Amino acid sequence: MTLASNLRENKAVYAVAGAGDFAVEKLREVPEQVTKYQGEVRETVDRYREQVRGTVDRYRGEVSRYQERVDAKDLPGAAVAYATHFGTRAFEFVDELAERGKKVVHREAVDVAELTEAEAKPAPRARASQPRKPAQPKSGAQTRSTTKKNGA
Repeated sequence: MTLASNLRENKAVYAVAGAGDFAVEKLREVPEQVTKYQGEVRETVDRYREQVRGTVDRYRGEVSRYQERVDAKDLPGAAVAYATHFGTRAFEFVDELAERGKKVVHREAVDVAELTEAEAKPAPRARASQPRKPAQPKSGAQTRSTTKKNGA
């Protein structure tokens, strides 16, 4: 197997290609979103600043009540469940990136093949080629013989 075919069958290569394609897609959306949300952010910050201060004061007392209810014995089980769930989601995401990358790689391979085919075809001639007639010697001109003369 060639290096190119090994790379084409490698899931990690597809995942990297998919991640790159996904990143390019999202980066193209950034300038539009920045201008869209720039004015809204200023208004929202001013509006919610006071509400956040009131909410923080209210929940400080509730947090201390919930701290008393939490049993330290439950934390390892919750951590394992969370880690398992996160691992599953991570594998699903890598699979999605690999599928996206496979499409990108195959699309680019088709484009390269089409370009290679186009370059390999000879360019069409402007006029049709006609069989050439042997050159006729001009009158009075000597012709040279290419045959070997005896005795030379």
